[in-house]
Amino acid sequence: QVQLVESGGGLVQPGGSLRLSCAASGRIFSILSMAWYRQAPGKQRELVAVMTNDGSANDADPVKGRFTISRDNAKNTVYLQMTDLKPEDTAIYSCAAARLWLPTTEQHYAFWGQGTQVTVSS
Repeated sequence: QVQLVESGGGLVQPGGSLRLSCAASGRIFSILSMAWYRQAPGKQRELVAVMTNDGSANDADPVKGRFTISRDNAKNTVYLQMTDLKPEDTAIYSCAAARLWLPTTEQHYAFWGQGTQVTVSS
């Protein structure tokens, strides 16, 4: 099993920044990709960004140029740096891990964190 714990969410004003962290533990040797998903009220969960063990990454169109996914393999931690935040970025952000290479389908992620709330409001 793999355990994922997110941190770093909170309330931020439009145009502000936040950095989310996701610490992985357990049988992490089997994990090839880690991703950030988000789910806004009344909407389906959507992929924000995904990164492989070797640093290959994909970002979703709504966050391109504003959000950056990165990872520290020594700390088994994935980060999501979010800048120029907009009210429409308000959502619960969840970390996910997969045994596949850059999966973009939610069902391919075997492990999920509890999520952290990000609220963008003035």
